[in-house]
Amino acid sequence: MRHLLFATAALLSAPALAAPAATDWHAEGRAIYEHAIAVPTVTGRGQTPALAAWLKARFAAGGLTDAVIKPYDGEAALILRWKAEGTPAKKPVLLMAHMDVVEAKAEDWSRDPFKLVEEDGYFYGRGTIDDKQGVTAVTTALLRLKAEGFKPKRDIIVLFTGDEETDGKGADLAATEWRDLIDAEYALNADAGGGAKDKDGKMLGYALQTSEKTYADYTFTVHNPGGHSSRPRPDNAIYELADVLKTLAAYRFQPMLDDTTRAYFHERQKVEKGPLGDAMRRWLANPEDGAAADAVEADPREVGGTRTRCVATRLEGGHANNALPQSAVANVNCRIFPGVTPQAIEQELQALAGPKVAVKLVGAPKYAGASPLTPEVLNAYTTTVHKRFPGATIIPKMEAGATDGLYLRAVGIPVYGVDGGWIVIPDDERAHGQDERMPVKAFYDQLDHWHDLIAAVAG
Repeated sequence: MRHLLFATAALLSAPALAAPAATDWHAEGRAIYEHAIAVPTVTGRGQTPALAAWLKARFAAGGLTDAVIKPYDGEAALILRWKAEGTPAKKPVLLMAHMDVVEAKAEDWSRDPFKLVEEDGYFYGRGTIDDKQGVTAVTTALLRLKAEGFKPKRDIIVLFTGDEETDGKGADLAATEWRDLIDAEYALNADAGGGAKDKDGKMLGYALQTSEKTYADYTFTVHNPGGHSSRPRPDNAIYELADVLKTLAAYRFQPMLDDTTRAYFHERQKVEKGPLGDAMRRWLANPEDGAAADAVEADPREVGGTRTRCVATRLEGGHANNALPQSAVANVNCRIFPGVTPQAIEQELQALAGPKVAVKLVGAPKYAGASPLTPEVLNAYTTTVHKRFPGATIIPKMEAGATDGLYLRAVGIPVYGVDGGWIVIPDDERAHGQDERMPVKAFYDQLDHWHDLIAAVAG
């Protein structure tokens, strides 16, 4: 944890009324989890509306009735509001998770991916980590707080989207057309952050996600008159494109630091005593030291942590086996450092590719800078984590991938990934993969974490 930055904050306890014991709420959470896993909310199957309707009914049964389902493109989002008692003390807080999951084929798994299976200390099933554990934890925490008689001092809003894994349109609509329904001082995202243990059970620390890279695709296109394959030309569209892609493979964008990544590497270098730690310390001392940043990224755990990274992901070229190619096209996928515009990267890629290759940005990707390291969120998250793991290091983190949070950051709503679960690394890093799983103990820790965190920020 950063010294002095993570000041201790006392959690406000909710009034204890005639409510189920914690163990009963664990059972309730497990039942919600089991149902959520069983609904195959893969985009295109039309099942996110069904899960949204079930969750809305479950909220209503628990006394939280101000909810609306917003359908779009065959999917759905659920937006719920729990209004403050009396005059709100602050702007609302938004709680985020996503109901959809990536595809999982039964023949690829050792268990039915759409059935919650508890085995050897793990819950197995598609979405057990990404992100039905988040949907379940937020839902269970709110139902428990309501049953305990908790009276929020600010509005609590819930946003569960239905296509985070694909188009992200639910989050985009929430940030634009539905803005009045979800506008908040900040958002807490259950789809980011969280803890990690090593194989010996040692807690390695918790990540607090405050930023994420921008996803952007670019096409690299070469055109050529072509001709008969029996008479090769000195210029060839495929060869020219291949040469540029090799140049791209060796290219390194300017390394960059912001508050989030500086805090992250400051904490990381404390535990890295070898060459990796030395490289981190050199780079922190001199952010212009590109060689030090390169040495940091030579470690597989840190790839993409110091700058924008781009990589070729698809190729297409030629039109006949016996003809010289008249065109060759590559897709280049970039994960752009927060705050850098996709248009600026387009210009840099065009300069790198040269005049014979046309570089074009695909679509209009959203981009945003990092959320500020707000003491209110830092304190609440730190205290909540330390309730279960005293002294665990809290490290601000830039997400290399992308979540729904990007769309809200882009319109000025700070977003923080504050997941309370944990996994054993690298064994449990199975999101989107075969036999996705979550430790049973981590799931129940997650349920209690969200209960305490919501009480801290809304009490």
